[in-house]
Amino acid sequence: MAPPPRGEKKKTGQAKTIAENRRARFDYFLEDNVEAGIQLLGTEIKALRDGRANIAESYAAVEGREIVLINADIPPYKQANRFNHEPRRPRKLLLHRKQIDRFIGAVQKDGQTIIPVRLYLNEDGKAKLEIALAKGKKLHDKREASAERDWQRDKARLMKEHR
Repeated sequence: MAPPPRGEKKKTGQAKTIAENRRARFDYFLEDNVEAGIQLLGTEIKALRDGRANIAESYAAVEGREIVLINADIPPYKQANRFNHEPRRPRKLLLHRKQIDRFIGAVQKDGQTIIPVRLYLNEDGKAKLEIALAKGKKLHDKREASAERDWQRDKARLMKEHR
């Protein structure tokens, strides 16, 4: 196989999921999913390419006219020694102005929250974050979701036994 022409990068193939916030689907009604870039330091992207990150307790907040990812944990890169990054520092999210304005409006007017759903490397090897506007679920909504999940599991088991 010939190397890619000069100036073009070799495609890495599929998107690689690094971290997923599975709890978000249980705790919130997720509505408007958007892919956002993240402003990272060199050691952060290297740590992500090693497949190490945690977005379970993180959220996105509005700061001025920007959206910032708060409390996302990207552990230090082992080979970086003293030039390493702070693991839980705020990171700016890269979105179009119209998307930012829509998210800011939803947060301020409707009281919604911006929740990170998935952190991944796209086909080009760039770190992307899937964020969603979310409304919190009440306790009875969580019970209903849990009962539905149990029923689906039982139904699948019955169908498997029936065959």
